[in-house]
Amino acid sequence: MDWKERAAATEDRLRGLLLQALAGDAAAYRLFLEALGMHLRAYYRRRMSQWPDDVEDLVQEALLAVHNNRHTYKLEQPLTAWVHTIARYKLVDLLRSRSRHEALHDPLEEDLQVFAASHEDAADAHRDLEQLLRSLPERHRRALVMMKLEGASVADAALATGMSQSAVKVGVHRSLKALVAKVKGQP
Repeated sequence: MDWKERAAATEDRLRGLLLQALAGDAAAYRLFLEALGMHLRAYYRRRMSQWPDDVEDLVQEALLAVHNNRHTYKLEQPLTAWVHTIARYKLVDLLRSRSRHEALHDPLEEDLQVFAASHEDAADAHRDLEQLLRSLPERHRRALVMMKLEGASVADAALATGMSQSAVKVGVHRSLKALVAKVKGQP
């Protein structure tokens, strides 16, 4: 069986089960969700080889979205196209979220000696951190301390520093990069 025949068989099976489920057959709906889950796992595994741990979460999110939006499915359109649209949106949402998170947070290397090695050295670490922070421009330092050490929101940091929210985000990101470079001994 070639890929076109497999795709057509999958479409027919899933569509038939969904139509039975929409007509009130609870057992068919359970079978539909199980079969759709297997189909989505294969779909995501092909696209998420770098993040295999996220596949199951995406499958569950997509199944929930299909369940919550099943009333929007139009019988004249192919079911798998409708499902793949939902699955693609869930994947894009994950990648956007991951991209935003990774763009703002450069990981520190494990061997980087930024913090104290023992509890007795905590005062030294605090002093070293203060010295590093003093190397930053005042308003960037204030925004960084507010957001990363005090847990303030971007809006609060912007209000306190007189900067726009986007300027605060950029300033904090650049300040973190500058601090990491200083600790690594880079110019």
